[in-house]
Amino acid sequence: MATMNSPDTGNRALTPVADADRVFHWHEHASLWFSLGVGLLVMQIGAYLVPAVGSRDAAIAIVLGSLVGAGLLGWTAKLGCDSGLTSAGLMHRTYGSLFARLPVLLNIAQLIGWTTFELVIMRDGTAAIGKQSFGLALDGPGGIVATTLLWGGVLTLLLAGSMTTLVRKIISRVGLPLVIASLLWLTWQFGGQLQAKGFDAFWARPGDGSMSMLSAMDLVIAMPVSWLPLVADYARHGRSGRSAMSGTWLGYAVANIWCYALGVMVVSVAQPSTDLVSALLLAQGGLIALSLILVDEIDNAYGDVYSGAVSAHSIKPSMSIRKWGLGLAVLCTGLALVLPMHSLEPFLLLLSSVFVPLYGVILGRLGVGQPSFAPTQRKVDLTAALLWLAGVATYHALAKWAPQWGSALPTLAMTFTLAWLSRPKRMSLQELGTAKT
Repeated sequence: MATMNSPDTGNRALTPVADADRVFHWHEHASLWFSLGVGLLVMQIGAYLVPAVGSRDAAIAIVLGSLVGAGLLGWTAKLGCDSGLTSAGLMHRTYGSLFARLPVLLNIAQLIGWTTFELVIMRDGTAAIGKQSFGLALDGPGGIVATTLLWGGVLTLLLAGSMTTLVRKIISRVGLPLVIASLLWLTWQFGGQLQAKGFDAFWARPGDGSMSMLSAMDLVIAMPVSWLPLVADYARHGRSGRSAMSGTWLGYAVANIWCYALGVMVVSVAQPSTDLVSALLLAQGGLIALSLILVDEIDNAYGDVYSGAVSAHSIKPSMSIRKWGLGLAVLCTGLALVLPMHSLEPFLLLLSSVFVPLYGVILGRLGVGQPSFAPTQRKVDLTAALLWLAGVATYHALAKWAPQWGSALPTLAMTFTLAWLSRPKRMSLQELGTAKT
């Protein structure tokens, strides 16, 4: 278990977490990442898969992509728990203290984007519930402002409290059973409709050829990959690396498979002009189920903002993580009021192009063997930086010239292998003594 300090002991984001703060057991890792894996956004991405690919290929892409993506999360969770470091700390150890600021800043930017997305989704879901169930017109300017401020206020209130308390006492004990019950009910409802329409015909339905199965896997992997720069911020509070890895992997994989599959089921039985939220509301008991999922969506926004605050604190430690979190929550609420949040698929794939190779290098350097987590004296690790940039270029080259092969897995394999082969050699105590003399 890591006990070293960062050069700036006031920087909590770059200092391994204290043993007293390691409070997460296996079920808390699993509960957290199952809850973070559930959301309307995931279901909407699942709906993108059909009719681009056939139902059978969509199912394969969902299962394999979820297992691979959640496996990467689990591996990174173990790394964060074993080292006690945040995501920003892992980036500093891999890329050097100066160059690491670039991926940290990119992470903050994407987390602001994700939080704004979540607030817009919660706002639109609230408007749909209000219109279809109570006849309230919440999609006008006044309603948009009111519902956005409502969810932004809830998010800000949560950030004023303790992250570990939120995970252990609210998500694990209250939120998780409710959201599982909601998913079970919706699965029963739409599964019954699918069976009534003919499951065999649904399963044999071909795609329109606009996406290969490997490209569909890229879209599935994009969702868990978007969480890679966050997972260590939570996993470092775990008691053991093994429980952090297995809990994160299982929790997120089950949630991702379930929500992607539910999105496919909903779009397969709904009327062509019906959006996902309206289709959920039209189901029997859909109002209650959707409301519970909407409430659960707030933990996704919380997870983004908290991690963004940790990353921002690593750059400017004079502001506490709590103050950064409150500031970012207010910023994202304002952005949700003024920005048009569309073009989701390209946004997700762009994030993958940055963070797949970024973590391919981190895992290649720190994820195998017995790596050193001691603070680096280098400001820039040129080899690691070049491998990351080459990985980004490779990702986009594959997407443009060989989309049938996918981009995420080949890029990950390349950056991991090259980072592992080029990792710095650890000197023995005898060699260190010889070097000093």
